[in-house]
Amino acid sequence: MLSDRQRPILLANARIVDPSRDLDFPGDLLIVDGTIREAKRGIGAAGVPEGTDIVECRGRIVAPGLVDMRAFVGEPGAEGRETISSASQAAVAGGVTTIICQPDTQPAIDDPTIVDFIQRRARDTGMVHVHPMAALTKGLQGQEMTEIGLLKAAGAVAFTDGARSVTNSQVMRRALTYARDFGALIVHHTEDPDLTGEGVMNEGEFAARLGLVGAPKAAETIMLERDIRLVTLTGGRYHAASLTCAESLDVLRRAKDAGLHVTASASINHLTLNEIDVGPYRTFFKLSPPLRAEDDRRALVAALAEGLIDVVVSDHNPQDVEVKRLPFAEAAAGAIGIETMLPASLRLVHNGEIKLITLLKALSTRPAELLGLPGGTLRPGAPADVVVIDPDAPWIVDRDELKSKCRNTPFDEARLQGRAVCTIVAGRTVYEYV
Repeated sequence: MLSDRQRPILLANARIVDPSRDLDFPGDLLIVDGTIREAKRGIGAAGVPEGTDIVECRGRIVAPGLVDMRAFVGEPGAEGRETISSASQAAVAGGVTTIICQPDTQPAIDDPTIVDFIQRRARDTGMVHVHPMAALTKGLQGQEMTEIGLLKAAGAVAFTDGARSVTNSQVMRRALTYARDFGALIVHHTEDPDLTGEGVMNEGEFAARLGLVGAPKAAETIMLERDIRLVTLTGGRYHAASLTCAESLDVLRRAKDAGLHVTASASINHLTLNEIDVGPYRTFFKLSPPLRAEDDRRALVAALAEGLIDVVVSDHNPQDVEVKRLPFAEAAAGAIGIETMLPASLRLVHNGEIKLITLLKALSTRPAELLGLPGGTLRPGAPADVVVIDPDAPWIVDRDELKSKCRNTPFDEARLQGRAVCTIVAGRTVYEYV
């Protein structure tokens, strides 16, 4: 039963999975006063405070709440596409307890007052933790760096120009240098817009058959190569926002082997879908970066399994019907994903492509670590941001039942196995699947 009361909660007879400590064991988890009291075998009803809500998990997975490091939330200026309220409803249904929102709003999040606005709106209307990434350049124009120190002090957890790349190398060098001095993380969309040109899907045979202009993988790899050289020059902290191809993974591996402060994400779309899914010009599969070939998808999954890819993101990008129900070349890029990120990623576990604890680390522990947030762990004393997962629950995605304001999901009518059945934020149960 959903409640605002801060009653203790015992999640009993669960499979406790804590990626922050590499733990996976049968046991119980006790939550008191909004924090995790303990997670161990055999706590039992006799060992809990009076008035504790006892939730029988029946072997279901109890894990840290997910931290979605890349999601578009429409406030301010694009509330018709999404709001903090609607995004947080989608988040709790998907087991996400922390949303990191992108700065490509109207106006852009390039001033401390807008960071403050996001934080206040999240407190007033949100059900989950919402932290803004601030703009890397003023107005997202790629020409003049923002006040990184002031924005970080106001509460920005990282800096990015969202779906835009900073093509001016001098600006990017300065940003990495200043961010280094403030211990800030630069998150960059790696795509050379001039090389991508008018491309609307992955360049190759399939695009040619569809008669669509392709975007070459080199547009991503070249930008990533440049960025890595600038990281070498400056010593800054750098995170590639969404890698999609095997060639980029080679660049990432060399950077990590060299000891640079470089990490990377992959979106759930690129980990579970490929260019063939575009099929007969289905615009819900039009993304930026575009879906790549199956060999690239498999390379991404292998990189995630070994830890080369650090984070899995939803890349939640709501688009309304007016910009999606168009010819493929003219339709807006983007797909919603907060609510389906977890169940879609469980496909990789069920297929034997990745271990559950490795997946949950990329969905919760690593993004929290990179952003300096307190979540992503079930350690005693940690904030009680927790998800209960039924890994075997079969269901079919019905876009009309999703919580987002927009319905542009590439997983519409997909048969999935596994979902969040209970989400707890700061010790309060905010979602239960009935």
